[in-house]
Amino acid sequence: MRSRRALLVALGVDNLGSGLVLPLVVLYVTTVVGVPLGTAGLLLTTGTVAGLLAPPLAGGLVDRVGPKAVVVVSQALQAAGVVVYLLADGAASVLVAAALVAAGTQTFYSSVFALIADVAPAGPKDRTFAAVEVVRSTAFGAGALVAAVLVSVVDPAVLRAALAVDAASFAVCAVLLVVLVHPARRTAPSPVAADPGRGSRAVLRDRPYLALIAVTALLALPSDFLLVGVAVYLRELAPGSEWAAGAGITALTATSLLTLTVVRLTSHWRRTTSMALGGCCLAAWAAASAVAIWLPTSWVGPWVLASLVLLAGGSLLFGSRVNALAEAAAPAASRGRHLAAFQCAFTAAALAAPLLVSAMAVGLWLPWLLVGAAALAGAAAVPLVGRRLPQHAVGPGGSVPPAAQE
Repeated sequence: MRSRRALLVALGVDNLGSGLVLPLVVLYVTTVVGVPLGTAGLLLTTGTVAGLLAPPLAGGLVDRVGPKAVVVVSQALQAAGVVVYLLADGAASVLVAAALVAAGTQTFYSSVFALIADVAPAGPKDRTFAAVEVVRSTAFGAGALVAAVLVSVVDPAVLRAALAVDAASFAVCAVLLVVLVHPARRTAPSPVAADPGRGSRAVLRDRPYLALIAVTALLALPSDFLLVGVAVYLRELAPGSEWAAGAGITALTATSLLTLTVVRLTSHWRRTTSMALGGCCLAAWAAASAVAIWLPTSWVGPWVLASLVLLAGGSLLFGSRVNALAEAAAPAASRGRHLAAFQCAFTAAALAAPLLVSAMAVGLWLPWLLVGAAALAGAAAVPLVGRRLPQHAVGPGGSVPPAAQE
């Protein structure tokens, strides 16, 4: 119990710092370091792409040394990246900082869910994952609210202080993990874990798990499109209604507090059933948002904001189960590599979302058609994928796996 509480505190500290700084990075690079906006965007994107090399390495390390050490390394990488930002004096150092932060972030997401599972009590992990989601979302939202105030200040000293707080948050998180978090499950490395090639091949041969990754990417796309596309959609459709995008993101963050409640209410459902119904809600959100094209301008903002109820419901049904399903379906011998590969689903969705924004050049309806089609395809496919996954992972609440799979 002590380890679980310490992990929640550590992850809350981590996300508080991330929520504070992520909205400020471009502002810091352009105003404090003095890099032109166009160059800054290119540098940050290049650094982010470089960070995509981290998950395969992180997954292998999780299988060999356990997830706790890898999560601690991820915090160190992110802290180092923020320190480089603070010392940056030009484009080269910004690129190094962006790559370090991206590598740390990818390493974190490739290992943290294995750590959460190891700290959780035996049996289904849905409630533990839900509790972590509540803490992380709340902390990130609090940091983002502070960042929203700081954006209007644009004071170099204030921006530097924000980055310093972020670096400190990573350091504090790492210390809490080292001192207070002690995973109960310590399994000796298997031959697959000791051989990187075998572990990677095990993931590539696991077609049901690869299908789960693909389905997850489809169902994760709507939430990512909200973050990058809805404000642009509102600006193009009804200038002055962009407020609905910011309000919607805030409301969506607030609804994450209901994650534990949703898990409790749907505990008798198969995990894939919850995800499929979530996908239907996400598709309905896309359709409702597209309807705004035919509404009077004064109705657009309120309509789009109200339609986010569907997105919130879909995200809760999908997000409250997907990580528990992925963890339970991963073979013990290559769990780290499987979970690292699983994070590619969210990376793919995040990379695809900006491309959907560019589709507005063809028509404002096109991104919604694509988002809705992705959600419907995911909703239709996930029950089929579930039939080929281990049934202990798919069943209501996730049952304890048979001894043969331990």
